[in-house]
Amino acid sequence: MARWVQVFLEAQAAELDAATNTQLAYARDLGDFAEFLTRASRHYADATRDDVENYLIHCEAQRLAKATRARRLSAIKQLFRFAFEEGWRAENPAIQIKGPGRAQRLPKTLDIAEVDRLLDAARRTSREALRNSCLMELLYATGMRVTELVSLPVSAARGNPRMLLVRGKGGKERLVPLSPPARTALADYLTARDYAQDADRENGKLPSKFLFPSHGKAGHLTRHRFFGLIKEFAVAGGVSPAKVTPHTLRHAFATHLLAGGADLRSIQTMLGHADVATTEIYTHVLDDRLTQLVMDHHPMSKTAKP
Repeated sequence: MARWVQVFLEAQAAELDAATNTQLAYARDLGDFAEFLTRASRHYADATRDDVENYLIHCEAQRLAKATRARRLSAIKQLFRFAFEEGWRAENPAIQIKGPGRAQRLPKTLDIAEVDRLLDAARRTSREALRNSCLMELLYATGMRVTELVSLPVSAARGNPRMLLVRGKGGKERLVPLSPPARTALADYLTARDYAQDADRENGKLPSKFLFPSHGKAGHLTRHRFFGLIKEFAVAGGVSPAKVTPHTLRHAFATHLLAGGADLRSIQTMLGHADVATTEIYTHVLDDRLTQLVMDHHPMSKTAKP
């Protein structure tokens, strides 16, 4: 079964340009399903619809979230579809199985004052202040996913650009505009970065192709390191660390744009959403905030005191 997964993932990478994180998620989900089948003395080659449904019942009994169960079923369906197309199986046993659906949860976001405190904390860090400020300004100005941000090529930032070319999920490219503060932070950081790279070159080191280089295996700042950094900025800025992740800044970008009058289609394009329905969740965030605003401040919402 491990061989089945390996070939399937190689095809996903070659044909669909699936991201590394997507492939790792598929591997984990299909590995868990393989363990379940092994305990039942079954194999991908002879698994039935009952086996798949029993696995979903098993996942529910483990109290896995709806989103997790839906993702696992999606991985199983794609594997069996691939197996059918390759002639490994005569049928797809999961084709008619419906998933558990996804519980709609409103994304966590930040208000403008909280974002300002995070940006200010990044500017005041004792080390790598220019890099940290650039990271945070770009993240809030563009709504990029954290992987897109940390893996940006330096070539995309040359020439004082008004827009950045971002390579997103599935290799799809999109243009995102830069705000004046982001452009300033980028220019200041590039000056310092290029100076450091020149020093490395004199010492025989090859210059990095990434905007945010690192000595690690990836060659660029990792998403895990940036996750730690943004928690540090939260603490320094007096914002609850529990509220702050790189993705929270992406949500803040979209929510603040929508509140400022931007249309959903434009926000969808900038976020790189394939479907505008995904972007529409931010309208519910605003509805929720407006409701709370009325409940907190409208005189008719106050309970009369006896």
